[in-house]
Parts: sequence; C-alpha cells; structure tokens
Amino acid sequence: MTTDARITLWETDLLAELAGQRHGLLEQLRTLGKRQLELIGEAEMTQLLHVLSAKHHLLAELQQVEKRLDPYRGQDPDLRTWRSAQAREQCAELVARSEQALREILEQERLGEARMREHRDAAAARLRIAHAAGHARTAYAKTAVPGRINLTTER
Repeated sequence: MTTDARITLWETDLLAELAGQRHGLLEQLRTLGKRQLELIGEAEMTQLLHVLSAKHHLLAELQQVEKRLDPYRGQDPDLRTWRSAQAREQCAELVARSEQALREILEQERLGEARMREHRDAAAARLRIAHAAGHARTAYAKTAVPGRINLTTER
C-alpha cells in the first residue's frame, strides 16, 4: 500500500480470518502428508491415491485463500488497526506457525518423492529380473526336445 492511510479494523479482521483459514488448511495438508509418507512406505498405492486426491482439493482451497491474501502482502503492518495488541500477537503467531507447517509440508513432499523414486527403481529392477528369467525359459524351451527329458550328463 503506497498511502499512509490507516488500514481499517474490518480489513484487519478479514486478514486475521484468512490467516486462520490458511493455517487450518496447512495443518490438514501436513496431516495428510504424514499419512502419504506412511502409505508410500507400506506400498499402499490405492489408499495413497485417495490421500493425494484429498490433498489436491485442499491445495485448491489454499490457492483461493492465498489469492485473497494477496492485497495484504504489500501493506505496512504498522498501519493496520487491530482490536488489541493481543489480537495482533495471536495473528503473528498464527502466521509463524503456518510458515513452519509449510516448511514441514515441503520437506514431506521431498521425502515422498524420493521414496516413490526408490519404489519405482526397485519395481524396474524386479521387472528386469522377471524379463531376463522369461528369456532364459524361452531359450531353454527352444533347445529341449518335446516329450523327452535329457537325463544324461556331459563331462
């Protein structure tokens, strides 16, 4: 905000409400992120998809709240009119806890991505082994005479 005009109590109340909504959404995302990591560890992909779907909806809600917060980002906090010093402190604490939750969510995402990559690589290795075993069976089947079992040993 480029003017030195005081920011109304109504606007400040709305800011505090939006900060509360943002914090609530981030807490839900953090909880789902923990569950996501558990499901990745357990290789429960069906349940993981449900968690990811729920996270998608929360992220869409969070995006809407963030858009509504945009006008407040450039404001001088000292120009806001607060109901009390305690209300201002509570909002500041809520914002700080939200930022901490966001950092934890980003770390969960990083860990989840790394663990999913590990699962992908392990699955690819199992597929390569299965594919090689299939080739060996096919090669063996081509050399064997149908209906006969060769019990001789060559030295």
